[in-house]
Amino acid sequence: MEFVHPNPLPHETPTDYGMLGATDAERGRKLFLMGVAGLCGLLVYLAYSANVDDPLHLILGLVMFALSVLPSLLWARSGGSRFPVFETILILCANAYALPVLNSHEQLATYAPEVITRSSVTVILYQLSAILTYLTVRGLPGRSRFWRESLITRELEKFIIYGLILSTLYIWASIFTTWVPRDFESVLRAICYGIGILCTFISTQRWGRGELTRTDKTVLVCTLLPQLFMMSVGLILIGAISLIGIGLLGYVSGGRRIPWLVLGLAFAILAVLHTGKTQMRTKYWEERHPAPTFSQLPAYFGEWFNYGLQPTSGGKTVSQKMLERTSLMHILCLIVDNTPARQDYLYGKTYGYVLPQLIPRFFWPEKPRSHVATYELGVYYGLQDEAATTTTTIAFGLLAEAYANFGLFGAMLLGVFWGFWVKKLQIWSTFSPMFSFAGLLMVLLTAWSFNAELTMAAWVSSLQQAVVVVLGVPLVLRSLFGL
Repeated sequence: MEFVHPNPLPHETPTDYGMLGATDAERGRKLFLMGVAGLCGLLVYLAYSANVDDPLHLILGLVMFALSVLPSLLWARSGGSRFPVFETILILCANAYALPVLNSHEQLATYAPEVITRSSVTVILYQLSAILTYLTVRGLPGRSRFWRESLITRELEKFIIYGLILSTLYIWASIFTTWVPRDFESVLRAICYGIGILCTFISTQRWGRGELTRTDKTVLVCTLLPQLFMMSVGLILIGAISLIGIGLLGYVSGGRRIPWLVLGLAFAILAVLHTGKTQMRTKYWEERHPAPTFSQLPAYFGEWFNYGLQPTSGGKTVSQKMLERTSLMHILCLIVDNTPARQDYLYGKTYGYVLPQLIPRFFWPEKPRSHVATYELGVYYGLQDEAATTTTTIAFGLLAEAYANFGLFGAMLLGVFWGFWVKKLQIWSTFSPMFSFAGLLMVLLTAWSFNAELTMAAWVSSLQQAVVVVLGVPLVLRSLFGL
């Protein structure tokens, strides 16, 4: 239930964040009922088509899937109010953990049934801890300037779109030239990536509200599309996925409608790219073929699409292959199988890298790499040696990291952490303008909720850089130009 202050100030309403049109409660109820019916039908289909030998694994897989979707259904019932940070974090558990169990992911075949069972129970307890905490947390909306003062005026909104030109030029220069000074690369990357997120969200929201001119739309399309492809040249898709997600979120929050055609097209393209990613990495990472130049991008992506559309053993579809690529269940099984039977818990060692990541590298040039916790886990569990960490980063995910540190208690504590802090931030920002410090922070958290494969140190490090930029740039612009 949304909190409404008994004596609200003028225009103090929690509908500012509504994704579905919060004033139209009927739309939210219809979407909720459709979602419940769809979930029930999908669970029946998954139960019928699941490739699972153990009936217990079938039940656990279905429970994990249902708990992944439940927060999104409740979000729809509330009229889509609040940015779906918590809902995104939970729904990613469906493809990361539930579907690999239901489809008998081939990488799970190496583990005993009891390991898969313990891993599935770990996921379920994590989900229940998160959901129950989220539903029980209460509080009062924030009333300080941080929560109540808008940083971006309508006049400034009109010029924000041209920031996409700057972020596009930076991405091009950083990938295809040597113009970016190495000593300032991380700082410039954080600045330009943060500007890109901010400009994308505001511009797509204005498009949803019908405020973009034809020139504005041309600038938006002609900058975002090159960004998406250039960000994917390194064969890592999470940056492009996050940018697409934040763009869709902006459009939906502005227009109160879902662009199904764009959503379907984006999913289809990402599915093909995800499928062909392994063969491309083998060629360009392991066999060390030279990276493409800017003029070679059409041929490069043509090759990538060709790999993605090729049939594979077992007659798997593109969507099945994509879900396999995004699985984290086999990593969780590895850690559950080894800890503490063969290796002791880490007792918070990887979390010790979180706070140092908040110190700017300018003040600490020898600061550990942002993925240091990921490398620590990879070496500790024998997946790579120290030399391999310079070229390869393994996706562990926050849940596997929590189990490696504190076992089942760590997994449940992670759920409590997400449920408590996300709900608190949502309550505190109840009456925050969309472009206040608080509103922009929620935009960033929504974008970062897609980063399910990161460890906590890497997650916090990347978020902190973006927060400084996204909250600082509007403040500087308003101070300098009075917009």
